[in-house]
Amino acid sequence: MYLTSVPALLQTIFPSAIWSSSQEPRLQLTFDDGPHPESTPHLLALLHSKNIKATFFCVGEQLEKYPDLHQRMIDEGHLIGNHGYRHLSGWATDYMTYISNVELGAKISASMLYRPPYGRMTPRQYHHIKAQHKIVLWTSMPGDFDTTISKETVNSEVVSAFNQEGIIVLHDTPACLEKVLFAINNLPQQS
Repeated sequence: MYLTSVPALLQTIFPSAIWSSSQEPRLQLTFDDGPHPESTPHLLALLHSKNIKATFFCVGEQLEKYPDLHQRMIDEGHLIGNHGYRHLSGWATDYMTYISNVELGAKISASMLYRPPYGRMTPRQYHHIKAQHKIVLWTSMPGDFDTTISKETVNSEVVSAFNQEGIIVLHDTPACLEKVLFAINNLPQQS
């Protein structure tokens, strides 16, 4: 289960988190879970052709495996965010393991931006992390990973959210690539 958009009430639970791209335009379009050699090069090529800058919330162990993709993202002007060393749910992980995972991911990504996998963290984890990192959540998750949703539906959600100041979450994985490329390809060229 996931919410395609986040109710304003839920945003009050994590008031220090960044929910809007008005502060940093590269936070409008974000990609979680990469880098991956089968998806990231395609995403980067399309983003370059559309002159769109994005933020990639990367898993630390993936950055270690693919340092060339990490460097390419930076060289092409994208922001790198921390998505933990491993993709751990804060609800299913003990406090110290979760915090250590965040810190190791921050070290490898060299980023103070943090997005919790699944958006799940406990209040205790949140209060610890917000003291040292900028927590970035989202306002739109079009469901590119959902096998019951068509690429046209994902596209519609992305285009709609792109016209607002929200933060869109897509995924940098081979399983999501077709839907993500279709949606990005339908975004306007940036100047």
